[in-house]
Amino acid sequence: MPLDDTIAKVTDRIIARSSQARGTYMDKIARAQDQGVKRAHLSCGNQAHAYAAMGDDKDTLAATRAPNIGIVTAYNDMLSAHQPFKDYPDRIKAAARRAGATAQVAGGVPAMCDGVTQGQTGMELSLFSRDVIALATGVALSHNTFDAAMYLGVCDKIVPGLIIAAATFGHIPGIFVPAGPMPSGLPNDEKSKVRNQFEAGEVGRSELMEAEMASYHGPGTCTFYGTANTNQMLMEFMGLHMPGTSFVNPGTPLRDALTDEATMRAAAITAQGNDYRPVADILDARAFVNGIVGLMATGGSTNLVMHLPAMARAAGVILDIEDFNDISAATPLMAKVYPNGLADVNHFHAAGGLAYMIGELLDAGLLHDDTKTVAGDGLSLYTTEPKLRDGTVVRQDGPKETLNDKILRAASDPFQATGGLRELTGNAGRSVMKVSAVAPENRVVEAKARVFHDQNSVKAAFKAGEFTEDTVVVVRFQGPRANGMPELHGLTPTLSVLLGRGLKVALVTDGRMSGASGKVPAAIHLSPEAAVGGPIARIRDGDLIRVDAEAGTLEVLEAGFDDRTPVAADLSGNEAGLGRELFAAFRHGCGLAQDGAAIVV
Repeated sequence: MPLDDTIAKVTDRIIARSSQARGTYMDKIARAQDQGVKRAHLSCGNQAHAYAAMGDDKDTLAATRAPNIGIVTAYNDMLSAHQPFKDYPDRIKAAARRAGATAQVAGGVPAMCDGVTQGQTGMELSLFSRDVIALATGVALSHNTFDAAMYLGVCDKIVPGLIIAAATFGHIPGIFVPAGPMPSGLPNDEKSKVRNQFEAGEVGRSELMEAEMASYHGPGTCTFYGTANTNQMLMEFMGLHMPGTSFVNPGTPLRDALTDEATMRAAAITAQGNDYRPVADILDARAFVNGIVGLMATGGSTNLVMHLPAMARAAGVILDIEDFNDISAATPLMAKVYPNGLADVNHFHAAGGLAYMIGELLDAGLLHDDTKTVAGDGLSLYTTEPKLRDGTVVRQDGPKETLNDKILRAASDPFQATGGLRELTGNAGRSVMKVSAVAPENRVVEAKARVFHDQNSVKAAFKAGEFTEDTVVVVRFQGPRANGMPELHGLTPTLSVLLGRGLKVALVTDGRMSGASGKVPAAIHLSPEAAVGGPIARIRDGDLIRVDAEAGTLEVLEAGFDDRTPVAADLSGNEAGLGRELFAAFRHGCGLAQDGAAIVV
């Protein structure tokens, strides 16, 4: 199937926009590649330090001919998704020996659980943890003793941070290794129902706690389709996972065998072998376009609208919001996974999963098949699914038909003709809205503004019974420069209750909501943010605002709006406590949300 015209045009536009940056990047990579196997250039003293604790692997390491794999791990047991990584290093080392290679833990990186920090001070550090992870990975790989890397990470900021570092060390082949989702627990719609009941005062905290514990109940990724599982989808669409590995549950024989397979593949794609596949060659404009197509076809997390530009910039590829908007317009929404539907990722995987979806999108001409991947040449490799035969991973063709059309549909018969994202622009700035779960009748809201400077004030107004008419709730000074851009998930139950009461409600914010805005029309990531004098800082209570996801506009319908002086806010309360002191340089130096809100790229 010929490549879709819009996908081709967007790809060409990205390549042209990125020409200088990509050329500079690839020149840097070529210089690093010319130096050959890195351990050969270390002194004997350097090498002795590196191998001192490696036991029986010392002689193999000292010979320098066998590939040495650096393991970068985000293991901790605060994150259920990362707890399975505890035993991965020993498994990887054993598999590497069987492949005639060695492996070392190069370093660990921090990994925050956004589920723990939601609505708490720690969430103000969450977005910036992505850049800390990139920096920590850079420290790990700076020892210059590795011929390939294996990146153990799953969740929200962890994969983007690892990608930024993997691209920076793009002369090194790298494979991303997932841990898989936890088995299904309490259905997500039941959990959401209890949350809304608690918000409305219909149930108590004990019922809420029981529902939450039944939903998040064991090792593995949370099963809703948030940022963590969107990351895993991206790694397949962009060719950095081995095919079909994203949604295999932890603690299963197949999961273990896939980790062994990834290790042996990492050893096979180093510069010492005949199939050298550096990360720089994989992460080109086509790979990022494929990732955006996957984001739209699945209705994935809006956090990736910020992360992907930062990830791409590290590889010399320059993305813009217009790329997301145009790809969304050309991509059918093929999946309904909570919060966009009732199913979880285990149900999605059982219905045909990524193998089916990638095959459908390739057949529709919506993906670049001519990409390099860690598994080989061509994205069509990812239309297969892994099976375990006599202890060995084999791959067979993925399903050609959906096994549940309430969860996953063909590209020719989608849930909606376009993807799950809209760019909204106007005199209020540039923003994005995830519309895949927003009913058509709620996608246009014209109402008076209520302006708040934090989400707790919105909740207080709700509890006081102040929302009695159609309202555009404006929550500002929530951008990266103001307070690190915490997710505003706490607003979802409140605004959902107002929708349930028959009010027309929209959210406008320079903060972020991940994918959890659900049914609420939410114009998020508004740039420029209030802290730098963006237009949102000129909005007043009572201003008539039109939020139009159909037309892609966000307008303050008041004469003289552009001539107003932006308000300022006292942000001193964001400067201290629970580590916020350490992140002052991040708040002062990060870029705009529309460019990725990054420090290091």
